[in-house]
Amino acid sequence: MPTQILSREDKAAPSAVSETPEQAAPAAPLQFGRALLVAVLAAAVVSLVMLAFSWPTVTSDPKDLPIAAVGDEAQIDQIAGNAPDGMLDLTTVDTRAEAVRLIEEREVYGAFVLEDEPEILIAKAASPAVAQQLSTIGTQMQHSIDQQAISGLQEGSKKLQEQMQRALEAAAAGQAPSQGSPAGDGADPVASAQEVPQVTITDVVPLSDDDPSGAGLAIAGLPLTLGGIIGGVLTSMGIRSRRMRLVGTLVYGVVGGLALALIMQTWFGILQADFAINALAIGLSIAATVGLINGFVSLIGPAGIAVGAVLTMFIGNPIASLNQPKEFLAGSWGEIGQFFVPGAAGTLLRDLSYFPDAPLALQWWVLSAWLAVGIALILVGHVIAHRKAHAAAH
Repeated sequence: MPTQILSREDKAAPSAVSETPEQAAPAAPLQFGRALLVAVLAAAVVSLVMLAFSWPTVTSDPKDLPIAAVGDEAQIDQIAGNAPDGMLDLTTVDTRAEAVRLIEEREVYGAFVLEDEPEILIAKAASPAVAQQLSTIGTQMQHSIDQQAISGLQEGSKKLQEQMQRALEAAAAGQAPSQGSPAGDGADPVASAQEVPQVTITDVVPLSDDDPSGAGLAIAGLPLTLGGIIGGVLTSMGIRSRRMRLVGTLVYGVVGGLALALIMQTWFGILQADFAINALAIGLSIAATVGLINGFVSLIGPAGIAVGAVLTMFIGNPIASLNQPKEFLAGSWGEIGQFFVPGAAGTLLRDLSYFPDAPLALQWWVLSAWLAVGIALILVGHVIAHRKAHAAAH
């Protein structure tokens, strides 16, 4: 019996060795094709990620910015004509106070007050980029006013010389000099130069001293998005029970909201206003992302992580308008971005900190709706899994 076993092994060994090259030969092209396909797909994914994050910035264009204007029709038309084509969407108001109210309610980004003393109202807390552009327009306005004053002064000087020449000629002829100002029409060129209007730029809603450039508030949306995705991955992979994933989502929102609010407001000073409200807004935003990822995982398995991450990071975040006004994005993408978690969260935190008079209901409802969708998906996944288990048991 041992002899037979050894002989069988000896017979089998050469056969196995002799089959390996024959099996490896057709497998090599297959493996090469698979490696090529994976590499191409990976490059495509990287290209899509690059496109998603760079497209909003590359294609951004200052256009249709809502700006208030106080003044007569001719003055407003002059402002619109001097601004870049399509940049301003001017709304005429009667008083400066009304323009300030519209800024504080986030109906407009700034205002032109075209009265005896021209003034430009800006709000760096709304958008430092728009505030800079309005300040540039104010500088151009001042330059234009100064040029007009210089031209008027030169014209007055010319008239003064003509009057003096006529007076000298009259004196030489023994005639009495004419009455009135030598500059003509009673105008005093020196007084005219001293009365040149000065354009004043007033920051109606300034940023805090802890975040003077607004950079901290602009990038706050990214940690919230990443925090939601990380929380969704950890809770979905670390908690097997679908019902307990719902509990984990809510607990993560509460604890994460308090922790991030503590860092962003108490430590860094990025956020202003009431701490509890800011913590609630942060907690709701990250819980919405966590709930969405857990919902998709409960419904379709681990692939749900990719679905949730794509919706928030690669679709919602690039069009959230965190670094620039939503009007700068092409088409209606800026408005669409406000209905995703990153856009709604970023706008809500900005308004809570600096624009308490602005309407906030839309942002609260958007975040609550995404959280409700996530919870619904978790429950649906739980019901489906329960029915499958029940059917398998019977």
